[in-house]
Amino acid sequence: MRCEVCGRKIHGEPVRSLIEGAKLTVCHECSKHGTIIYEEPKPTSIISKPKGTRPPLTFVTKKPSPTIVDTSIELVENFGDKIRQAREKIGLSHENLGKKLNEKISLLRKIETEKMKPDNKLATKLEHVLKIKLIVPTSEPKVKETKIPKTASRELTLGDLFPIDKKKGETKERKPS
Repeated sequence: MRCEVCGRKIHGEPVRSLIEGAKLTVCHECSKHGTIIYEEPKPTSIISKPKGTRPPLTFVTKKPSPTIVDTSIELVENFGDKIRQAREKIGLSHENLGKKLNEKISLLRKIETEKMKPDNKLATKLEHVLKIKLIVPTSEPKVKETKIPKTASRELTLGDLFPIDKKKGETKERKPS
């Protein structure tokens, strides 16, 4: 019998596995790519089934719950430079840092060049290993309040909210057309 994923000859007992929605007969190595399906054997006749036996248990793995994004915290500016400087200060290469964090080296390089932002979980790991602060509470930009003039005879316009610069030759009042 051959594996339906890699095509190699299956030595030993074949494994039924659910891989990307398809039930396949695979080798032990390829069964790691999916969920192993434990199927109960189909009885040949009702009489042949011994009394008092239960069917084998079926195991179903749970899909991970969707991650909830926390909007009360954010990444510091220039996080890539901070990560690179802390890594170099400790004397770690990308490979060694990747092994410590159990992350891909290419991912760490993309984060250092700020082509990619780390999620909160990875940022926390980086903080712990490199002993730096990457996650801070969000700082909301302060909105400048504008004084709205009282207009009795007309509706409020954009010109009322944003004053026009007279130095550039623009007039404050709009001419009727």
